[in-house]
Amino acid sequence: MFWHLARIFVLFGYLQRVLVIEHDSICTADGVCPEPSHTIMRLRERNDKKAHLIAKQHGLEIKGKPFLDGTYYFVIHSPKERSRRQKREIISRLQEHPDILLIEEQRPRVRRKRDFVYSDTVYERDSGFTNVVKRAESIANAEQRINSIQRDVPVLPFPDPLYKEQWYLNNGAQGGFDMNVQAAWLLGYAGRNVSVSILDDGIQRDHPDLAANYDPLASTDINGHDDDPTPQDDGDNKHGTRCAGEVASIAGNVYCGVGVAFHAKIGGVRMLDGPVSDSVEAASLSLNRHHIDIYSASWGPEDDGRTFDGPGPLTREAFYHGVRVGRDGKGSIFVWASGNGGSRQDSCSADGYTTSVYTLSVSSATIDNRSPWYLEECPSTIATTYSSANMNQPAVITVDVPHGCTRSHTGTSASAPIAAGIIALALEANPNLTWRDMQHIVLRTANPVPLLNNPGWSVNGVGRRINNKFGYGLMDAGALVKLALIWKTVPEQHICTYDYKLEKPNPRPITGSFQMNFSLEVGGCESGTPVLYLEHVQVLATFRFGKRGDLKLTLFSPRGTSSVLLPPRPQDFNSNGIHKWPFLSVQTWGEDPRGTWTLMVESVSTNRNIGGTFHDWSLLLYGTAEPAQPNDPRHPSNPSPSESVESPFDRITQHIASQEMMQKQRDSRDWQPEEVENKKSLLADAPPELRV
Repeated sequence: MFWHLARIFVLFGYLQRVLVIEHDSICTADGVCPEPSHTIMRLRERNDKKAHLIAKQHGLEIKGKPFLDGTYYFVIHSPKERSRRQKREIISRLQEHPDILLIEEQRPRVRRKRDFVYSDTVYERDSGFTNVVKRAESIANAEQRINSIQRDVPVLPFPDPLYKEQWYLNNGAQGGFDMNVQAAWLLGYAGRNVSVSILDDGIQRDHPDLAANYDPLASTDINGHDDDPTPQDDGDNKHGTRCAGEVASIAGNVYCGVGVAFHAKIGGVRMLDGPVSDSVEAASLSLNRHHIDIYSASWGPEDDGRTFDGPGPLTREAFYHGVRVGRDGKGSIFVWASGNGGSRQDSCSADGYTTSVYTLSVSSATIDNRSPWYLEECPSTIATTYSSANMNQPAVITVDVPHGCTRSHTGTSASAPIAAGIIALALEANPNLTWRDMQHIVLRTANPVPLLNNPGWSVNGVGRRINNKFGYGLMDAGALVKLALIWKTVPEQHICTYDYKLEKPNPRPITGSFQMNFSLEVGGCESGTPVLYLEHVQVLATFRFGKRGDLKLTLFSPRGTSSVLLPPRPQDFNSNGIHKWPFLSVQTWGEDPRGTWTLMVESVSTNRNIGGTFHDWSLLLYGTAEPAQPNDPRHPSNPSPSESVESPFDRITQHIASQEMMQKQRDSRDWQPEEVENKKSLLADAPPELRV
């Protein structure tokens, strides 16, 4: 076997790799494809007047605002009744136009909101506002730095009628746990001067519990090509409004409950109430990126256990430019719900939004600190917030359409906005945090203690607890704000890649039940600017197999951390495999990448005749040459073999043995996870950073 080291990534090389990603086809097996839903035109440079003129000359009409870098435009045919042949002729002529770089028809892809519909009562209230929030002038017994800052501090509890039922804000989870949001509020932080946009089916901007915080600059209607994000009042378009209420419901107005960041500005993009193409997503994610701080998305591809799908090329461009230039160069923050396909044994590793380096993927936990039945597993999840469980357990309280309240917001849909609200608190505390700073402090302050009674926990190579269901643990707003106040901007991120080269036969035949190990020796890109402190790790893999869902991929780091990149998915009967799919792990964050990395590919198939081919894989390492913070421990300059963990094959043997033991435990009728006794006893043994 041979391997070779590729040079430090330049942007062109990175885009070359990303553009070859293949998603599952949107066409049926017999070749029937959905009709195009959008036509986009890109000019060589932004010129709105010229764009309208070119469109008019060819019987087209520009709709809505330009997007991405301002050179992309939505166009529609006028009249709409043109035949397909006439439309193709117009497109063909425009492809030859000297001012046009791209003219393209785009087909819609399936995108689902990540909630569940429970029977619910909408609580109507009158729309009057009563400001009864009292303010204090200072904070007693806070840290020295916090004491030096005079901030408005709320008097708790709030008078809003459903506030006391917001168990995830009021020590209401088993063991007395919650999101520790009150600690951030009592330090004076409520999301001031932070703008959050909910990318969804619109928001009711005149809702009594949102109107005072509504931000028109964080809002638009891409479905209707205007600036009003108000959803249709048809019963199917309340999702975005509910998510918005979790973030920024007004506090103290005696209406519904309270938003996590009740002084944040809240907007919404109406983009799910119609066909969703790559251009619709890109336009949503690039809206007003110098004004909007946080984009929250509670949707994604089908969570059916058999789909591989993710962002198209324009959406990937929106992510990339968002983190590069958004927020005046500090980077837009994209918060994403991890997915609701657990009952179908789906994995969020098959969702290209949650496996993007540029998104902060958030999972869910129940009131009894368990994993909900809908939860998906993947190593790209960074952290968790509370959400719904079964119908007989409390869900998330928020606003509802029209002008009401609900006790029944559900799924990972409810987790992402809670996370967005907590992040808004941290951004008020330190507006200079970059998108990477935020990922660092979220995982560093996440609290695993409430969730430790769930199976699947392990410890990575730098001593942090990790779990494929919960990431690094439950988000902690108080700890997040305190760390944000003292955080130093992280060093520049570098990217290096290693490509695995197969010996002959290439591609490698794979049949029936098997296990194969492919190892790479990594030096941290020593020939360029090194990556010595890991952040994200991606594996781009290509394989074909008779039943894709029978394959399992596990990555082993040099420090002994194992990340299950792809678990078996029994519902996935696809025989085309995957091509350059970007699996992501954040579980080796902070580790030294130098040493042997091993990708284990195995099949759980019971069919000896099923087969396929394994083609290649690449390892992408994102990280820094220096520690993230000045006081962080430093890795040795030249790690000796004695500093390495056991060999990859020893780790694989231990991994298999542990999996067999866990399966035996699950199969045993007598096995029960030990119960959490109480919050106090657990926190007594927790590391100092978890006791804030």
